[in-house]
Amino acid sequence: MLKTCFLWFGIAAALVLVNAPGAPAQQKPFTLEQVMSSAFPSELVAAPTGGKIAWVLDERGARNIWVAEPPEYKGRRITAYTEDDGQEIAELAWTPDARAIVYVRGGDFDTYREDPNPRSLAAGVEQAIWVSALDGGAPRKLAEGNSPAISPQGERVAFLRKHQVWIAKIDGSDKAEQLIHARGNAESLRWSPDGSKLAFESHREEHDLIAVYDFASKSLRYVDPSVDRDSDPVWSSDGKQIAFLRIPASREAFLFGPKRSAQPWSVRVADIASGKGRQVFIADEGRGSNFRQAVAESQILWAAGDQLVFPWEKDGWLHLYAVPAQGGKAKLITPGEFEVETVSLGRDRKEVFYSSNQDDIDHRHIWKVALDSGRPVAVTTGSGIEWSAKPLSSGGAVAVLHSDARRPARAAVLMGSGETRDLAAEAVPVDFPANTLVEPQQVIYSASDGMQIHAQLFMPPKGAAGERHPALIFFHGGSRRQMLLGWHYMGYYHKAYAMNQYLASRGYIVLAVNYRSGIGYGMEFREALNYGATGASEFNDVLGAGLYLKGRPDVDAQHIGLWGGSYGGYLTALGLARASDLFAAGVDMHGVHDWNLVIRNFVPAYDPEAQRDAARLAFDSSPLASVKTWRSPVLLIQGDDDRNVPFTETIHLAEALRKQGVEFEQLIFPDEVHDFLTHQRWLEAYHATADFLDRHLKSKK
Repeated sequence: MLKTCFLWFGIAAALVLVNAPGAPAQQKPFTLEQVMSSAFPSELVAAPTGGKIAWVLDERGARNIWVAEPPEYKGRRITAYTEDDGQEIAELAWTPDARAIVYVRGGDFDTYREDPNPRSLAAGVEQAIWVSALDGGAPRKLAEGNSPAISPQGERVAFLRKHQVWIAKIDGSDKAEQLIHARGNAESLRWSPDGSKLAFESHREEHDLIAVYDFASKSLRYVDPSVDRDSDPVWSSDGKQIAFLRIPASREAFLFGPKRSAQPWSVRVADIASGKGRQVFIADEGRGSNFRQAVAESQILWAAGDQLVFPWEKDGWLHLYAVPAQGGKAKLITPGEFEVETVSLGRDRKEVFYSSNQDDIDHRHIWKVALDSGRPVAVTTGSGIEWSAKPLSSGGAVAVLHSDARRPARAAVLMGSGETRDLAAEAVPVDFPANTLVEPQQVIYSASDGMQIHAQLFMPPKGAAGERHPALIFFHGGSRRQMLLGWHYMGYYHKAYAMNQYLASRGYIVLAVNYRSGIGYGMEFREALNYGATGASEFNDVLGAGLYLKGRPDVDAQHIGLWGGSYGGYLTALGLARASDLFAAGVDMHGVHDWNLVIRNFVPAYDPEAQRDAARLAFDSSPLASVKTWRSPVLLIQGDDDRNVPFTETIHLAEALRKQGVEFEQLIFPDEVHDFLTHQRWLEAYHATADFLDRHLKSKK
């Protein structure tokens, strides 16, 4: 989010190009509004009965819940929000009878801090839990709060308000009340199968506990307490045991640097009656000893046959393993050189569905594996991208989200017959420019220190023979991200992919770089030596990308620019600060400019004065350390309610650029957060980006 070798020689020779279908022979121009007009789907959740599916659709800032039912699977809205007001919808939960959906609207779903108000509404905003019936009628507010968990019988909803556990009747017949008054911040509410108990995480300052509340006795107990961080409680099918993850305590207060090993984490199972726990698995020392999450409701799945499924990086790739709940040797169930990402348990709990880049490293596809004896089987293949598989409760169908190079993300059902059926075709407007978009080419180039780096190349419409184009390098954020050869599965990068297509349509050659410390290419690439605040080794990838483009005969080498957001803003600023002779201009969206500021934002215990050597290296790894060699103009964009990158990062950089006499422009959004919550702000930011780059990178006629 440096010690850098400037190995300027031999860069272009290491280029590899594959899967290069090229751009269409002739493109029709399209607008930014058109290419960003497609609704973005998320929060896919399958009903417990009836084969139904629900998801959230963000239609140019107006977010609503959609549902689809068999046999037609024709999507329809069940809410009717119409404004681009920046109020997100998330945390969907079906009632057990599948007749209604409980959801949360508004608020901050990342940090649960003060509710963001990006439209600066004078009346204010709130985060509240609502219930919407499928048979019609307006949604009904249950209570202020978040993280709803519906009881197995369906009559009550447990939820969180100000990090404490509350409860309400789903029919609204009683006023919501605080269920538990306890120390710590509660999280991950989990009902027992019979609804008699509620388990949750209790976060303390330096350790975390697993708590269980008994409704009959109105008592609270902590199972198998320790000095460590316990999380992800999951019930056994008989409700007599809980499995959970234990990560050893550590006073380490540093982020954004490589961590390839740690004190090994473990999986434990606790007996509810006695509260006593036992270790059923512990990671080996060395590789994989530092826990790496998958994308799942819980990091532990209690499967059929009392098998526990969890992620582990034992071989340097994130895979799924299974171990008996009574203990034993962990079995690798997803072998190979690829990474597992989204994970869900099959309806019979005998197989696991997951997305991965197996055999297709710059895409995502759905796979499944039977736990008893099977090998992984591809559910989807081809040139598309599929993620977030949710097995439906009837018919053998599986709901997914999918996209490809030209068609944006949509919700779909994979029917048992093999047919893929989109659930809401109208989510893609009729004037969406799918046929005029380019298919990005996979590029593998050499960084300035020789590391092989994957990227996607977007080519502009064909011009006159020998024409040289201005070029742009895009850096994603994270840094735990991977751009793909198609529309992305995250909303932020879905928009960035649209912007790269738009820039290519305007005559730019665009290179989207998957720099080191990102995901998709194994643990050693992600935990690259000296990355981030420990040396900024990613600058080798920035420099290598610039030299690759400079060496192309179709690139105007005097007009190469950079753009990116968050960690991508950091690399944009770093490139401009250290290599203004190579990079002529850039757009830095909410980027990091002094690591010591942003580390404290994520790790409050971090004290630069107490870690002076680390703090000095962190600053030397920051763009502000090299501002005296910064000459190229830059556009700075940020919301002043950013909860990820402190707004002071942009303030301090602007001050330094003024002193240095560097040309800069600024676009500041009052009350907007890091990932802009309003569609209008994204359009404003991207229009300003295109205008700024045109003025600085396109040759004067």
